Amino acid sequence: MDAAVERALPGRGRDGRERVLAVSGLVKRYGKQEVVRGLSFDIVRGECFGLLGPNGAGKTTTLRCCLGLVDPDGGTIELVGEPVPKAAREARVRVGVVPQMDNLDPDFTVTENLVVYGRYFGIDRATLDARIPRLLEFAGLSAKARAQIRTLSGGMKRRLTLARALVNDPELLILDEPTTGLDPQARHLIWDGLRQLLAQGKTILLTTHFMDEAERLATRLAVIDHGRMIACDAPRALIAEHVEPEVVEVYGDEVKAWAEAHGRGLAKRLEIAGETAFCYAIDAKPLLADLATRTGVHYLHRPANLEDLFIKLTGRELRD
Repeated sequence: MDAAVERALPGRGRDGRERVLAVSGLVKRYGKQEVVRGLSFDIVRGECFGLLGPNGAGKTTTLRCCLGLVDPDGGTIELVGEPVPKAAREARVRVGVVPQMDNLDPDFTVTENLVVYGRYFGIDRATLDARIPRLLEFAGLSAKARAQIRTLSGGMKRRLTLARALVNDPELLILDEPTTGLDPQARHLIWDGLRQLLAQGKTILLTTHFMDEAERLATRLAVIDHGRMIACDAPRALIAEHVEPEVVEVYGDEVKAWAEAHGRGLAKRLEIAGETAFCYAIDAKPLLADLATRTGVHYLHRPANLEDLFIKLTGRELRD
């Protein structure tokens, strides 16, 4: 479909699919600081859209604007067909949110947390009684239905927060760094649950600092920095467009001397971070042949990944 025609169809995105969220020219300022600078993107039904960026890039502010929790200073937002912030309350009834930090009620049991949250949406008790067992099974918490929140592990609390976000059967699920602070086992359990939701046709907006999480789950990714979008496409397409296909990580006592004397001439692009030289190459054979003759360095050869893309686009410097 021609892009101009696509834009002319109200509520329609790529391939004619329905837009669940459409953001155009979003601007948000706090005092003199412009946190979001003309951000535009859309999410179509059934996809997982990843929003990546360093700390302070504007991700959480963008989410808060999309939910109508803060008013933008410019641009337009349409959430599940409703204009935001004008009809934010009506839109939020059809959205589920997993915030960065769990905010479960410690005074209620696992089931009571779901019941009380469901009642906020006006869901009757009979519907909740039918829905909650399925949500607990989905979250792997059926055996914990009557447990107090304080007895749950961090992973259990996170899975309960995800189940709670589904209690209203939302059209869009917004996940703000859903697996931060979890061990690998708990993270994989949540990933499995999210893949199930995508297979069922749910739509997800995901922000994360875990590159493997984004690469595993996201249909498309937008990388933002300083409030601006700097790239947007499918994960592998972004990597292929912006990063050399092969990476050799070189480390050891003599890595800096090797990098200056040999590495920079052999790599298409070389970056040194701490005690590691990251060598990016179209063809790594010359690099590997040279490294095989060295005794003062060690190396790892791998394909380019999403972390390489992220670092190239946003830099290696630490963000507060």
